[in-house]
Amino acid sequence: MTRRIGFPFCFLIRRLHIPRLLLLCMTCQLVICSLLQPSLEGSANLLHLFSNKSNQEQSYCEAETRLASSLDFWTLSSENLIAVLPIDPVKENYVRKVKNCIFSIALPTPFKSRVHLVAVSKEVLEDILDLDLSVSETEDFIQLVSGEKIVFGSIPLAHRYGGHQFGIWADQLGDGRAHLIGIYMNRQGEKWELQLKGSGKTPYSRNGDGRAVLRSSVREFLCSEAMHYLGIPTSRAASLVVSDDEVWRDQFYNGSIVKERGAVVLRIAKSWFRIGSLEILAHYGELDLLRTLLDFIIREHFPSVDVKEPNRYVGFFSIVVSKTAQLIALWMSVGFAHGFVPNTSDDERRYKIGNQANIGMFNLNKLLQAINPLLDPGQKQLTAQILEGYPVLYYKRFRELFKAKLGLLGETKGDDDLIAFLLQLMEEKEADFTMTFRQLSEITQSQLQELSIPQQFWALKMISKHKLFPVWVSQYLLRLKSNVNDSDSKRRERMTTVNPRYVLKNWMAESAVQKAERNDFSEVRLLQRVLQHPFQKHPAAERAGYSSPTPSWARDLRVSCSS
Repeated sequence: MTRRIGFPFCFLIRRLHIPRLLLLCMTCQLVICSLLQPSLEGSANLLHLFSNKSNQEQSYCEAETRLASSLDFWTLSSENLIAVLPIDPVKENYVRKVKNCIFSIALPTPFKSRVHLVAVSKEVLEDILDLDLSVSETEDFIQLVSGEKIVFGSIPLAHRYGGHQFGIWADQLGDGRAHLIGIYMNRQGEKWELQLKGSGKTPYSRNGDGRAVLRSSVREFLCSEAMHYLGIPTSRAASLVVSDDEVWRDQFYNGSIVKERGAVVLRIAKSWFRIGSLEILAHYGELDLLRTLLDFIIREHFPSVDVKEPNRYVGFFSIVVSKTAQLIALWMSVGFAHGFVPNTSDDERRYKIGNQANIGMFNLNKLLQAINPLLDPGQKQLTAQILEGYPVLYYKRFRELFKAKLGLLGETKGDDDLIAFLLQLMEEKEADFTMTFRQLSEITQSQLQELSIPQQFWALKMISKHKLFPVWVSQYLLRLKSNVNDSDSKRRERMTTVNPRYVLKNWMAESAVQKAERNDFSEVRLLQRVLQHPFQKHPAAERAGYSSPTPSWARDLRVSCSS
């Protein structure tokens, strides 16, 4: 659950950032175990797909592992949502204040010009959506992922939610340019919600045009791929398409409006509900609906919580607090910032990387305020205590992750100081976060001890210019000696599995965007391939300089936060 629409995300390599990506898993790990009948949830209709074989000739396992070669019998469903959660009775699609419902029905707006497929995720198509990759080459697929085609069983929905912007209640926000086109249940029994982003206006569009531009959509597609393969919970991007439709944006909020191209990302998640889904209901006193929605979320996405249990909301909140702490610690471990820097409107640097844990606490506090009307006095006391435990959970996970990044085994009193010392040196020398830890994974202890840093370890050479670097190295090497049954080769092998060589740096995304604007999608696809294997050396990535210092042209790069 995320706290509001469109919070940008960025990989922090000191001052370089990548907006913008909406991650589902801000506050919950959604695990779906139940198997529903295809009549209730969308599916690839296996009986139709394999009608050329008799039931006797076709084994069950074969039917389950085959992929759909077209969209002819591939269906979605919205029934699981609309059977329980109320729909806006107003069917016209115009901007308005909506009350006493969870969704509004809203159809995507097709592009007027030709649509091009920029990129597609083979893993999402084949492993999650049961579609053979060849389907992405069909016109039916292009029409589906651009919002032109509505498949059987789909009732496109726009979600009503509220939230805070820069710490201030912003009232109704909602899906202003996104359409939830349905739920798909795959052959593993997993349910996934499919959403188009940039697909046109909805009742929640406010002053927007309902569109997303190619620039931000490339970043969203690539960043969701990057986070997934780094092992960090995220929504997934199935496809990215671009049109020649004109979309006008004030990229830097300075009054300079430029023409860009409209694009749509098909993204999927176990759920698109967020903290704001509950906040809007609590804010307007729609408490019966608040209880209905919260029970639905628990029943569908928190299987360890008994929805009939009186303390179910306490159990739900406890899981959300724990998952939030773990997720933000994971972000920090790869130098990933969920924030608005360098958005010029973030004057207080509220969303800088070092403030993420505090923002997590802010979010959880708002969640607690939203569910408080449903709690009795004893439950309110329990949830308050749970929230107070958030910093401990966060720092525990943070410490575990950074110890692993440094190859430290066991427990030693000075580990926290050792981690903090290195991070301070990195900050003062404006070091590359990713490559500092990666090169520590590759350099030998003897090279460190002699302070003879080879040129190939350029990030470490930068830090080695700090006058306190020899002091840190001495402490680090002494700490490594306390590792039981360890060796230098084991340490390096262990560290290279947790310290990526490649992350989506801002200049990489910008280079790919510039080419994509000219209908050259080669770098988008190269980055996609590279980011699918972030811990392995990739020849094409090395030639492109993806593990090298930031190129001179990108050092003062400004990136728009409008999308």
